[in-house]
Amino acid sequence: MSFNYKEKSIQNTSTAAHLIHPKYRPDIDGLRAIAVILVVGFHAFPNLFPGGFIGVDIFFVISGFLISSIIFKGIEQGQFSFFEFYGRRIRRIFPALVAVLLATFCAGWFLLLPDEFAQLGTQIAGGAGFVSNFVLWHESGYFDAAAATKPLLHLWSLGIEEQFYLVWPCLIWLGYKARLNLLAAMILIVVISFGLNLVGVIHHQDFTFYWPQTRFWELLAGAILANLKPRERPEISKTAGAINSALSVAGLIAIAAGVVLIKATDHFPGSWALLPVLGAVCVITAGATAWANKWILASKPLVWIGLISYPIYLWHWPLLVFARISGSAALSSSIGTITIVVLSVALAWTTYLVLEKPIRLGARKEAMALALIAAMAIAGCTGYATQLNNGFPSREPKIIRDISSPIQVEKRAIDVYQSWRRGTCFLDPWQTYADFDKCKTAPEDTNKPAILLWGDSYAAHLYPGYKSRFSHDYNIVQRTTSSCPPIMGMEMTNVLQCKEINEQILSSIKEKKYDTVVLSANWDEADWPRIVDTIKQIQAIGISKIDVIGFFPQWNNGLPRNIYLKYKSTGTIPNRMRVGLNLSDFEADKKLAALVKPLNVNFISPMQILCNDQGCITMTGATSDTLVSLDYGHLTVDGSGYLVSHFPRP
Repeated sequence: MSFNYKEKSIQNTSTAAHLIHPKYRPDIDGLRAIAVILVVGFHAFPNLFPGGFIGVDIFFVISGFLISSIIFKGIEQGQFSFFEFYGRRIRRIFPALVAVLLATFCAGWFLLLPDEFAQLGTQIAGGAGFVSNFVLWHESGYFDAAAATKPLLHLWSLGIEEQFYLVWPCLIWLGYKARLNLLAAMILIVVISFGLNLVGVIHHQDFTFYWPQTRFWELLAGAILANLKPRERPEISKTAGAINSALSVAGLIAIAAGVVLIKATDHFPGSWALLPVLGAVCVITAGATAWANKWILASKPLVWIGLISYPIYLWHWPLLVFARISGSAALSSSIGTITIVVLSVALAWTTYLVLEKPIRLGARKEAMALALIAAMAIAGCTGYATQLNNGFPSREPKIIRDISSPIQVEKRAIDVYQSWRRGTCFLDPWQTYADFDKCKTAPEDTNKPAILLWGDSYAAHLYPGYKSRFSHDYNIVQRTTSSCPPIMGMEMTNVLQCKEINEQILSSIKEKKYDTVVLSANWDEADWPRIVDTIKQIQAIGISKIDVIGFFPQWNNGLPRNIYLKYKSTGTIPNRMRVGLNLSDFEADKKLAALVKPLNVNFISPMQILCNDQGCITMTGATSDTLVSLDYGHLTVDGSGYLVSHFPRP
């Protein structure tokens, strides 16, 4: 232990006590700057900063170290006050957050569709209550808005951090009262939390990413460091100084390695999170006099960025999201994106000067804390009211309300999930092949030839169309799995059982000898060589009829939003349009067709059916019930029926 508990007292509410803060270290502000640069870089330029999201993990370690240092030192000297601790957290966290929440609400009022605005209301309420991580975890799913369209997605990390500090001082206080060995207790909690992280990231990645029990080990890594680190560092020898400098450089190398090696598609956090966490621990442990800390991290530019890193983090993501979903051309060029990043820094600096600094250093601290709590409550209630009122659809004309009201959006999603037969014929990532036993092709007729529909969600969304067009003459057998394309040897996937599922589907093809095998997926060009190999394996079994379904129209930010943008600019909803389409998929579709053509398979291009030079079909009829896609690419039930009605007979 680094301090003695004997004859010390913890003051719970005494206003006479004052928290004792560790000596200011500019190099830690520099490390904060590195963290926020990585996060902003990942969001603005993901190709340049592929692993930049690890900046959040660095923030966790820094926060765990600094806040725990205050708590431990206060306990050591008998001057810790819960009242002052939480009051200080409120004055530190609330001002910028309230400003961002209210600004985001105002922007959403003018820029978001009713269903989007209702979802933003939920996120505002979650942000105000510091439970954004739970809200976002609950929202995750196929038909949830894509991450790139959620203005407050980034608040998940703030939720985890504040949940930690809601319970952490209390646990330390209880540990003191029970005279526990806090270091041993912290190490035990780290082991449990990290173990849950390792297990959970394989089976339930969304849960592991967003829930606190699988993230607390990162904050506790900083807390352990705060407990072990001497309060006042004596003069050190040249040898010790060299070791510290090497430790600092090693930490920065570990962080840099994480940025380069870790990808968003990896199982994260998992063991990969050790790189940024241990890197940050090494940098902080090295101390302010270590060479890299003193001359790089403590440099004035990095320290300045570090001082405003919190408001930069808060402002940058909503600005990027609103620019993206409003159809702005700002993100179409590097200069435009840089402009938005610069704007976020300017807003952060303004927030720091106008709100953060005066509130944190001003008088009447107790009254200010109460006022901030009231302001946060107002923000939270505003968000809740927005969700409760379905995003205030009266803001939009009826034709837009029909397309994007939360009730209509939910109805379309439910219809699609039911048509996919989710959980039995369309498996979730955590399910296994055995769950297909519940998937029935009814009514089955052994005298009918059978069509096997094999693939991911882009195969599942074809089932309503196949059922409508071909079930009279064929048994339609559906074997589809979330994020699991029909490719043999798919080892790198978020679906744990994907490889095994596909192997067993191939075995069933050998046994059943289906008349036709249909392969459909959200194809990735990197997997194309294995597509060829899979087709050859099916043909080797003796199946001669193989349909390969090509690319589907992909709408940036979703078809409903692009219809909305078109309506805002023209006053009409076109039956066919080009705005918002991912045009690169047209060329990819042609490449895939050329790839499989020599294999004597039947290539069917949804692009050629749904699109022409004027664009792609948006609705198959005159009402919102006939939208072709309900999101960025998945077909509605009506869209599936329309598309498959143009397929040739097997």
